[in-house]
Formats: sequence, structure tokens, C-alpha cells
Amino acid sequence: MKPFWYAVSLLTGSLLWSSAAPAQTTASGALLQQMEQASQNLNYEFAYINVSRIGIESLRYRHAVVDNRIFAQLLQMDGPRREVIQRGNDISYFEPGLDPFSLPGNHIIDALPSVIFADFNKLATAYDFITVGRSRIADQMCDVLRIVSRDGTRYSYVVWLDVDTRLPLRIDLLDRDGETLEQFRVISFAVDEGVRNLMQGLEKANLPPSLSVPKGDAVTVAWQPGWIPAGMTLVSQNRRTLPGLNKNIESKLYSDGLFSFAINVTPADKSSTTQTLRTGRRTVQTVVRHNNEIAVIGELPPSTAKRIADSIDLGSQK
Repeated sequence: MKPFWYAVSLLTGSLLWSSAAPAQTTASGALLQQMEQASQNLNYEFAYINVSRIGIESLRYRHAVVDNRIFAQLLQMDGPRREVIQRGNDISYFEPGLDPFSLPGNHIIDALPSVIFADFNKLATAYDFITVGRSRIADQMCDVLRIVSRDGTRYSYVVWLDVDTRLPLRIDLLDRDGETLEQFRVISFAVDEGVRNLMQGLEKANLPPSLSVPKGDAVTVAWQPGWIPAGMTLVSQNRRTLPGLNKNIESKLYSDGLFSFAINVTPADKSSTTQTLRTGRRTVQTVVRHNNEIAVIGELPPSTAKRIADSIDLGSQK
């Protein structure tokens, strides 16, 4: 694995040193919007791999539009059969040893980069979209683009788009040093009506009923972050009791449409400590202050997570 990641880092480094004129940024945003539209509107099949520091997984993704409804299937190709099926606004999960279930949703996000489904009009306020050049992936010529946060507080992406279909054939997630954290890489793909014919059978498939997801009570918590990255907005906040621990937890969830993180505040106990844990794109930063444990959990570089945690104004909880 080490030689592979070394080669990836060299390629990524060469991309990071490339530059583009300011006039190209708008064109880059248009290309990324075309990617989102192609991913949602075309009938296609991907055979691809996901590469991370944890390992490599091989998957197949099929997508089709039948009578203005989206049908999709994500299948893990190695090991126990794990499958996710989308029919309209229902996402059904099939896992070995678990009862099948469905959840409401607009698209399958499991094992697919969230950037594929992003709203680039909204992201344009906090990110720069930069055209790098062209390169060949899966025997197809691709436009290569970078997605970089303007304040430098988040990870960045490099995206390879097929010049004909605008489908993404490779997506690299990079840390702030330009090292590759995760890679989505298409090995082969097809765009044709045959995929639509295959997926049409899902119209009458017996899928598990959709679970009702209870809505949490609307609450307002006293504490506030003094700083969050530009473009991040509050998605939800709640207060609940942790089962078996008799401990209250207050949470706020933030997102910019590309990355997200949560802030949790709980009463501190003997096990509470200040620490930083990171696995791939995910960071857990905890600090202890005024008898409270503050945890920032999400898709952030450790330095950004720590800055958010250190900025929390506990208000009446001091």
C-alpha cells in the first residue's frame, strides 16, 4: 500500500501546483453542476474501488431514471453481500445478519462521495472551483478540477469528469497538506438504455417498508460556538438523555453542504479528558472546561475541530 499512496501523493502534488486564471473559476463551477445533473439524470453503471487508509473495497453502482423516478443499486462486490437500493425517495438496506429496512432519502450516500450530489451554487460562497487541466481515467479523457475552501479550514477535493458524459470517474479527498485521505476510482462504466432496462425490475420489487424517523423536540441550548468555518450553517439542535448513563447531552449539527460536524456538550466525569482522535476524514476533538465535556465530531482537519471546541461559549452552563 505504501508505494501506491506515494504515487498518488506525487500526482496530487503536481495538481496542487497548477494554477488557473480567475475567469476559469466560473466555468469550473458550471462543469461541477453538470456533474451533479449527469449523476442524477443519466442511465449508467459504475464498477469502482474506494481506497482509504483502512483498505480497498470494490463496488458496483447502477443508476437509472424510470418514469421520472430514480432507481439505483449499490452492491459490495467482495465478501458478504451488502446491498443498498433506491426506489424513488426510499433507500433500502440489506445487510447480513440484520433485518432489511428502508429510510427516506434523495440518493444513496453510502460508499459514494457526497461531492457528487452537492449544490455547487451554494458552495460557491465558501469554495473556489479551479480547472487544472485534462487527464485520462478508465480509458476516458477527463477534465480535472479542484474544490478548495477559501478560508483553508476544510479538506479539499480533486475531481476527474468524463468530457463526454460529465460523470465523475475519479475523486480524491485531500487533507490540508495535499495528502490523499480517500479515493473513489472508476474501473469501468457504461451509459446506455441497458442499465435502465435492468433497473426497471425494481418497480415491482418487494422492498422493506420505510421506517418512520421521529422528529426531535425543538430546543434552544444556551451555549454557542464563537467561531465556525465560513459557509457552515446550523442544521439541527437537540437535547436528550444517554441510555444507561443517566447523562444529558446537548448537540448541534452544522453543514456547508459538502462537509458536516456536530458539537456535543455533556457534564464531565472522571473519564473526561482533552484529546484528539482522527481516522481518515473524521476527527473527534474533546476538551474539558467548567465541568463540561465538549466534543467536536465530524469531517474536519484536527486543527479546525480544536479551534471550534476552544471557541465554545458555555453561557449559563459555566
